[in-house]
Amino acid sequence: MDPALSRLLRQLPAVAELLRHPRLAADLAALPRSLSVAVIRDHLEVQRQRFAAAPIETLPGEFDLDGFLTEVAQALQAAALPSLRRVINATGVIIHTNLGRSPLAAEALEQIVEVAAHYSTLEYDLVKGERGSRHDHLEGLLQELTGCEAALVLNNNAGAVLLALNSLAQGREVIISRGQLIEIGGSFRMPEIMAASGAFMKEVGTTNKTHLRDYENAITSETAALLKVHPSNFRIIGFTHEVESPELVALARRYGLLALEDLGSGCLLDLSRYGWEREPTVQESLAAGLDLVLFSGDKLLGGPQAGLALGSREVVARLRQNPLTRALRPDKMTLAGLEATLRLYLDEPRALEAIPTLRMLTRPLADLERQARYLTRAMKRRWGTKIKVEVRPSEARVGGGSLPGAVLPSRALALELPPLASHELEARLRQIQPPIIARLEHGALLLDLRTIRPEEHRALLAALGRVIETVPTPTGLSG
Repeated sequence: MDPALSRLLRQLPAVAELLRHPRLAADLAALPRSLSVAVIRDHLEVQRQRFAAAPIETLPGEFDLDGFLTEVAQALQAAALPSLRRVINATGVIIHTNLGRSPLAAEALEQIVEVAAHYSTLEYDLVKGERGSRHDHLEGLLQELTGCEAALVLNNNAGAVLLALNSLAQGREVIISRGQLIEIGGSFRMPEIMAASGAFMKEVGTTNKTHLRDYENAITSETAALLKVHPSNFRIIGFTHEVESPELVALARRYGLLALEDLGSGCLLDLSRYGWEREPTVQESLAAGLDLVLFSGDKLLGGPQAGLALGSREVVARLRQNPLTRALRPDKMTLAGLEATLRLYLDEPRALEAIPTLRMLTRPLADLERQARYLTRAMKRRWGTKIKVEVRPSEARVGGGSLPGAVLPSRALALELPPLASHELEARLRQIQPPIIARLEHGALLLDLRTIRPEEHRALLAALGRVIETVPTPTGLSG
């Protein structure tokens, strides 16, 4: 071994020495000893490998203990953090699948905590004093809100689709338009879900046009259902045609078939009244006579992850009787959060104010402009010329497979923190606590205010301050 390499390796501190080092005391106290030892050993091994891989002529004369202690402290701090944790969404994508989709209303959070912290009536009937069903808690509320005959809540919409097809069409054909064979995030593909359910898919029409006659010509004695899938994460424009729900229902009735619809996102309000393009509501689909309507709870609805199956009493009963229902059932926290969210919809103005997703979708541009001015003043007051802030027009998006292509005017803060390049600043913002997830656009780093809620301002400024403190002021600039 080269003498220079051997000398550096001998300078590495022992594990026991690092466990007693005062620089690491606070970080070590936050972790179990076994985990602290593992983190320290990992970093010592990484340092050994760095020395061994470096050309001899580039090796330092002395080991940088101070820099190594900083790295170990950062690793210990990271190990103390949960893997799943909050972030500040500054992307302008409101229902951001990678960031947990819809944040919950305060009322939903309170109900989740209340139910999770105590015993509950999850499967207990207080009136009869005997076992009840978790599937009964939300049915009456959903009947009141949508006019459905019956309802079933599952743990996600993909599961709801799987259960519906397995319960209603296993071993038989389901006819679907070729233009509705969707794939959504996470490689969820409708043909694969249909195959897993045991139903046989029969495609009709073309990518851009499907007519009622296409469905009718495909019906055989083996057909169980006609399935309509709302293309909630894409749009086909131009020379197009699709069969509307009332027509599909009438055809199904004529042949004694079921008519089903996967609405995907699922919306209980007419968003066109608030500046968005027309999106079919759950109530409209049910009013069209569909036997079953399926949709998500954590998209436009603004609740927790869930799959909702609403429709006729007979059809929903068949889903309840399927053994898969137990495997796909929601837990008590999902039911608590969803019930609290749905109750807000009993008063539309209250829902628009209390449900974060709806509030972000309908927030006036003037509010965002005021927010931009406030944050700009706060940043300049705290950090002077060290950070450059510019308010820019922006375009927010719904995300989450909802209202594809639709944009909403927004405002964004374009940040520059010399000498960091925009991509370097973006990376540093992701590493602080809480992480700030920004957007890079045409070489600029943007914080879109459509998805930064006023109650997050303090955390946003504090996190930015922690980044700014680590960046030296370039020559010629003063704070």
